[in-house]
Amino acid sequence: MTDTPQQPHKSAIRENIEAILIAVLLALFIRTFIIQAFKIPSGSMLPTLQIGDHLLVNKFIYGIKVPFTGATLVPIAQPKPNDIVVFEFPKNPELDYIKRVIAVAGDIVEIRDKQVFINGKPFDDRHGVFSDPTIHPAALDPRDNFGPVTVPADKIFTMGDNRDNSFDGRFWGFVDLKAIRGKAWVIYWSWDVQAPLFSLERLRSIRWSRIGDTVH
Repeated sequence: MTDTPQQPHKSAIRENIEAILIAVLLALFIRTFIIQAFKIPSGSMLPTLQIGDHLLVNKFIYGIKVPFTGATLVPIAQPKPNDIVVFEFPKNPELDYIKRVIAVAGDIVEIRDKQVFINGKPFDDRHGVFSDPTIHPAALDPRDNFGPVTVPADKIFTMGDNRDNSFDGRFWGFVDLKAIRGKAWVIYWSWDVQAPLFSLERLRSIRWSRIGDTVH
């Protein structure tokens, strides 16, 4: 009777390295195609999103994209008005911006004395907030009077909910569909980032009531 040759056991180091590599690849896959974390650094989306909110963004909802190109490999849905999206800032793709979709390709956008019109009709503007009663003329800047302009093919027009304090499509134009990273989904953490990081003040600033809220 001959002994059956035994396969050599993997060393503990090799097993640990393989486990780490698998975990890293899985994390990269999830971050690239499914979910990614973002944080809110400014007040352009107040009061919907607070400075210090940390979000999970659904990257899968608008389709599976080819990494580094933005081309959609498997289309699923298109951004629609009132979606909150994260995208590469058109003027500097190294920066990520978050704004609300106001209009999509083919829509005619116009703002008259702060009121938004899409295709000649008042936009269902449930989220826009105004803090400054002053009306800026179009000759001064496009904040309160803008357009009319038609959204080009494969692009969207976005604005921040904090309308009087948002650097958005009124000032720099349209967002290419390829530049969209995903749709804001849920707040997984929120606190006051102005408070010192390692302090009781920062701990007390945790906004427990916001954690777990879906983003609308």
